[in-house]
Amino acid sequence: MSATANTEIRAAVSGLRSLIEVSAAESEQSRRVVQPVIDALTGTGVFHTFVPAALGGSEIDLPNALRLFEDACAADGSTGWLTMIGAMSGITAAYFPEEGARRVFGTAPGVLTCGVVAPRGKAVTVQDGYRVTGRWPFASGCLHSSWVALNCFVETNGELEKLPNGQPDLRFIMFPVSDVEILDTWYVSGLRATGSNDVAVNDVFVPREQTYSFILDPPLHPGTLYRGSIPGVFACGVAACALGIGRGALDEIRSLAPNRTPVSRSGTLAEWGYAQAEFARGEASLRAGRAFLFGAVQDVWDTLDRGETPTVERQALMRLAASHAVEGAVRAVDAAYGLGGGSAIYESSGLQRRFRDIHTLTQHFLIAPATVELAGRALFGLEMEPGFL
Repeated sequence: MSATANTEIRAAVSGLRSLIEVSAAESEQSRRVVQPVIDALTGTGVFHTFVPAALGGSEIDLPNALRLFEDACAADGSTGWLTMIGAMSGITAAYFPEEGARRVFGTAPGVLTCGVVAPRGKAVTVQDGYRVTGRWPFASGCLHSSWVALNCFVETNGELEKLPNGQPDLRFIMFPVSDVEILDTWYVSGLRATGSNDVAVNDVFVPREQTYSFILDPPLHPGTLYRGSIPGVFACGVAACALGIGRGALDEIRSLAPNRTPVSRSGTLAEWGYAQAEFARGEASLRAGRAFLFGAVQDVWDTLDRGETPTVERQALMRLAASHAVEGAVRAVDAAYGLGGGSAIYESSGLQRRFRDIHTLTQHFLIAPATVELAGRALFGLEMEPGFL
């Protein structure tokens, strides 16, 4: 993708910040991002940024994609999260047989797709495809998507398929949303407007060309974006969202501080030494995490772009950087929320929403505390569990 196109898409998404901010409360109350915001984001082309250029996508480079997600989450965590999910789901287009890829991603410019990584379904092998049954939680974006990719165990002749290493074979199955039951389960503390409901299917046939395996199937498109670690790419997307939420929280308290006088103080929040120090610590934590993340991502990207395979250390550092960036974002949001005082406890407060959003995001398995342990294991040169890098 050209640098000009990168800049244009980012500018278009950034230009929606006011619309996203003024719609955030309504989106949260509705437990889904309001349609005018989805329509505006679709118009920017952001949902096709990870789709291969040969299929009409913009095939963005990963560092610039992360900046897009960061910008959107600075306006609103839920909206930015759906921006990330919708964009990153497009990476699946590189793994489908061409017929399936064009069926899914060629139906309309910017078509929105989503998926669930956790394998909660069973795909039974039949002639020309699979019959699938299962129920999956956390299907972010399902209320706005045209297609949903769901991860399944594969069963043939009554037995689970196994990989050479003994692990179960997993296959993503892409369903039109009309074949999926959306269950109204998303009653949560944060990221409320993502509509991350459970989804279910019951004995639905899916043709083989609408399925793919990140483990067994090599990407069918040569771009740099498709040569990296899929878990690593998605973990960095989660981290970018956290950085955006952190930036939004610090920006909000910065705008409030010159005009707010804390209880029992004569000066404004901005003039209070304690507030100055807390704000500075929040900035330091956020910026340090961001610098580590973007440095590690750029290092891996440059390696892939040269046609080389990143070392285990480089890949481990990228996963570690993603988890570390989230930790820094949490510290920044907590600092801003604490400085917000009593007014920050109300649902009308953007600080409260960001506080709930960031602490909901921390529960994602891709940046959970165990990922730091696994990164350390890799950096010690010990044998790694399958799938981490």
